[in-house]
Amino acid sequence: MERDEHFGMDHVLTARTLFGTTMAFHIIFATLGVGIPLMILLAELLYQKTKDNDYALMANRWTKALAILLGVAIPSGTIAGVQLSLLWPGFMEVVGKVMALPFQIEIYAFFVEALFLSIYVYAADRISPTMRIISLTLVAIGAAASAILITNVHAFEGTPTGFRIENGQIVDVNPWEAFFNPSFAVTATHVVLSAYMTGAFTIASIAAYHMLKNRHHERIQLFHKKALMLGLTVGGVFSLLTAINGHESAQLLHEYQPEKLAAAEGLFETQSHAPLVIGGFTDRETQTVKWGIEIPWLLSFLAGNRFDTVVVGLNDFPEEWWPPLFVHTLFNAMVGIGMFLLLLSIVGFVWHRIRKQHIFPNWFMWTVVTAGPLALLGIEFGWIFACTGRQPWVIYRMMTTAEAVTQSTNLGTLFLLFTSIYVFLLIAVVLVLRSYFRRHPIEQHLSTHM
Repeated sequence: MERDEHFGMDHVLTARTLFGTTMAFHIIFATLGVGIPLMILLAELLYQKTKDNDYALMANRWTKALAILLGVAIPSGTIAGVQLSLLWPGFMEVVGKVMALPFQIEIYAFFVEALFLSIYVYAADRISPTMRIISLTLVAIGAAASAILITNVHAFEGTPTGFRIENGQIVDVNPWEAFFNPSFAVTATHVVLSAYMTGAFTIASIAAYHMLKNRHHERIQLFHKKALMLGLTVGGVFSLLTAINGHESAQLLHEYQPEKLAAAEGLFETQSHAPLVIGGFTDRETQTVKWGIEIPWLLSFLAGNRFDTVVVGLNDFPEEWWPPLFVHTLFNAMVGIGMFLLLLSIVGFVWHRIRKQHIFPNWFMWTVVTAGPLALLGIEFGWIFACTGRQPWVIYRMMTTAEAVTQSTNLGTLFLLFTSIYVFLLIAVVLVLRSYFRRHPIEQHLSTHM
């Protein structure tokens, strides 16, 4: 369909906004759907080891919450899959011929997760402790595998291999080479580690809130304190591992998507001993990061483990290849949240384990309350950075987003419709969670286990 350049830009932006909104909504539930199963498994393991009924109760209640969250994750994920086909037919043509494996295998991963979650939900009190642990392990494996397989399509977009486009035709297809593309391992590791971190801090946030709410109820305080310490411990471990993996991701960008790394750091000129810039805003006119704090040589070290590593700047690429420069802010926000959560875990560990203080100060507890929402916000920033930083490509250096977009119009109407559905679903899931846990208060369950 022919159209003028201005309309084409608006059309692509609308399509990206529609799909981006869908993913921004879905990723909340998908991330918790990966992170919370690990917390349930750990609570179950602690119960089997210590025979402390509080951990069994945690596993039971968190499983009920997970079931509700999956009730939204499944339809929102289905919508995302349908939108991929409807909004990006050019891209899906390549996926259908080259990269269909992750979608096919993901069906089995989801089947494993759903099957063994059902066994645990409905038969936990009728199966052996070993089978309880096996069931939860398979739930966690299925959830992680689903995330890895779907995210691998995104990894393929950034480092496409296993095919060539010759005279407009897809040739030399090797599905397994495409599957195990250069960024598969790093991207798969990142999505799982960050999901585990987010699930742990979400649990910690809820526990901290209930501890503040029930200051004078010692039994409830004790229950939630166990959940708090479990969340902070697991969150701290995985925030550290996520940071280490982030270093590997930077090296991957340096090798395979140098303009994305340059945009993330606001680097315009190619140079060795390149500085890492924290904060600030990238100014295209002056080609500087205004109000940023420079750490000399650090970007070169992150990119190549040497201070004299040459980092390629944006000016070495045609300007139409530049990602939007605001990705620097997104990147900083993502990293900043991760570092803050790691620091929060360290403070909690030092206060409780080293200083042997058993009561946390209120300022710390309220800070922990923000940890879960901040972790989810970090996931959102990271996802937007990953996708926007690849622009203008939908398949890096092979197919632009404009070439992949649908020719259908009236996408603005669909955007308003789907946004309304997501708002409704978000309100509904919050109300259902509140209703369930109000009808099943923790006091009622604790009294039966005392």
